[in-house]
Amino acid sequence: MNQTDNSLASWLALSHVPNLGPVRIHSLLDVFKTPAAILDAGQSAWQQAGLSEKIIQGLANPDGEKVENDLNWLKQENASILTLDNADYPSLLRSIPDAPPVLYILGQPEILSLPQLAIVGSRNPSHAGKDIAFDFAAYLTSMGMTVTSGLALGIDVAAHQGALDSILRNSTGHGFTVAVTGTGLDRVYPAKNREIAHKIAENGVIVSEYAPGTPPLPGNFPRRNRIISGLSMGVLVVEAALQSGSLITARLAIEQDREVFAVPGSIHHPLAKGCHALIRQGAKLVETADHILEELGSFANMVHGDALQSAEKVSVAEKIEPCSINNVDEEYQQVLKCVDFEPTSVDKVVERSGLTADAVCSMLLVLELQGYVTALSGGYYCQGR
Repeated sequence: MNQTDNSLASWLALSHVPNLGPVRIHSLLDVFKTPAAILDAGQSAWQQAGLSEKIIQGLANPDGEKVENDLNWLKQENASILTLDNADYPSLLRSIPDAPPVLYILGQPEILSLPQLAIVGSRNPSHAGKDIAFDFAAYLTSMGMTVTSGLALGIDVAAHQGALDSILRNSTGHGFTVAVTGTGLDRVYPAKNREIAHKIAENGVIVSEYAPGTPPLPGNFPRRNRIISGLSMGVLVVEAALQSGSLITARLAIEQDREVFAVPGSIHHPLAKGCHALIRQGAKLVETADHILEELGSFANMVHGDALQSAEKVSVAEKIEPCSINNVDEEYQQVLKCVDFEPTSVDKVVERSGLTADAVCSMLLVLELQGYVTALSGGYYCQGR
């Protein structure tokens, strides 16, 4: 990094002052120019700046122990810290009004300045939703896009997995994946994502505004969403309920003048309602990954030309098309025709087919094993894998 240890220590000390958030730090930098100058300004200047007594006490007594902990964390392999005045700080993120003054990083920090698309959605998605997130991420990564998400269960992890699958299969490597966390980088939340977090650090980057030692506090995760959208040129929402945190990310993206994309679904599917609400509000409906590349326009000029020429442009919708119904025995065809592409209850299949519940359940199990239908929660099925 192109900064002295003293400069970095000043940034870290400022970031650890209680109740002193990014917006207030930005306003103080407008006046005092540097973190060191803010810390040296003195009580009179701090009072004139309208700071609370608690913030003034924090500035007067910087937490040296936390700064030392951060600097010790920085000594490990693959770790780095970027501050707002660092030339490598991602310019898109710097442009938002509450850009984090300090970013803690595991992995390759230069990736944060590459063209990115955020993929977010439900923590409890359908099988089809996870497949769509995986396929979109894999395809976009093969085309040179870096896929960004929040390392949460569900759509986030599926997107990271799709990107990693593409990265590890393509030895030349075009895109990457970025995980933005709501904890310090000395821990992984949820813990079951530890393995994929290590893979992301090795093949991309994990980033947080939270210092090492920060636990998974509930308020951290909505705040980190502004970083997910702030790093990205656009946000794709795959599946989301009307009260989903993914809609917070989409709203932040709109406020940050980013593109918002949404995958439509069945009008009966609860996890499609958030996406449909976004589309009604002006989000771009997408059915294939190429729709995103087309909407981003000049993105094609930013990625490797050979990737654009050689990559096979396969529609994600085509990739998840189920096997031909003609390959199924006649009695199974009868049941399969009673299952919609949207969630269909077993009772509805029994009613439509005229078969007994036992027969329908048995045949649906066989159709699921053969990949013709997908079992959903609550006793529902839909066509396709």
